[in-house]
Amino acid sequence: MARLNLLLLLAVVASALYLVDLQYASRRLYSELDRARSTAHKLALENDRLQVEKRAQATSARVENMAKTRLQMRAANPAITAYVAYDPEAALLPAEAAGPHGRPDREQLP
Repeated sequence: MARLNLLLLLAVVASALYLVDLQYASRRLYSELDRARSTAHKLALENDRLQVEKRAQATSARVENMAKTRLQMRAANPAITAYVAYDPEAALLPAEAAGPHGRPDREQLP
């Protein structure tokens, strides 16, 4: 009977230690989960802020202002537009100018 009591006492102590270890692991995992949720919330807020900033950067007025100031571009109008006539026959190379594989030889180009 003493052996059975000793065996049962050891089983109770072992199960109590196992329970304490499980509770510690559970608390540690809950703490990590809470930190991960906090990080996810911060990242979501940062993402929202960056999306708003991106929309503000892409406004047409800002793009137009940047084109005028940094790139020194100006609006096209008929007074400064140069029109080029396209002649399809002039664009074709003569057959003798074509090299192997149908590509023109560099030496024979005008």
